[in-house]
Amino acid sequence: MDVKSEVSEFLRTRRAKVTPEQVGLPRAGQRRVAGLRRGEVAALAGISVEYYAKLERGQIAGASEAVLDAIADALVLDAAERVHLKDLARAAGSRTNISSNASSRSATHTVRPALRQIIDSVADAVVFVRDDAQNIVAINDLGR
Repeated sequence: MDVKSEVSEFLRTRRAKVTPEQVGLPRAGQRRVAGLRRGEVAALAGISVEYYAKLERGQIAGASEAVLDAIADALVLDAAERVHLKDLARAAGSRTNISSNASSRSATHTVRPALRQIIDSVADAVVFVRDDAQNIVAINDLGR
């Protein structure tokens, strides 16, 4: 399997595994595909739908580490999946300096369920939690 196909399959299968409820989105209407829609992943990652669709087609070369981290957060990837995504980007010829240590470091910052409940309970203000590298690791609905 070539890198483009592998990237495409990886992103599609991971998107299919995440439900809207897992990432704090309401389940609206009938869904033709399992999991998140491309637009939902793009919105959660803070990128355009067109750019996410391009990445999902396997055109990941040139994607920055910040974009890859945002997609990994949106798709709720575990540490191994984050490393794999960055390895795929590196194999595709990404122009960025993506380090496995950085991806492992950011993947270790998960929010405990009790803190997630507190964040989600605040409806009239933006609430977010950052790690020591200033990456947003959790955010409430208003912040999204």
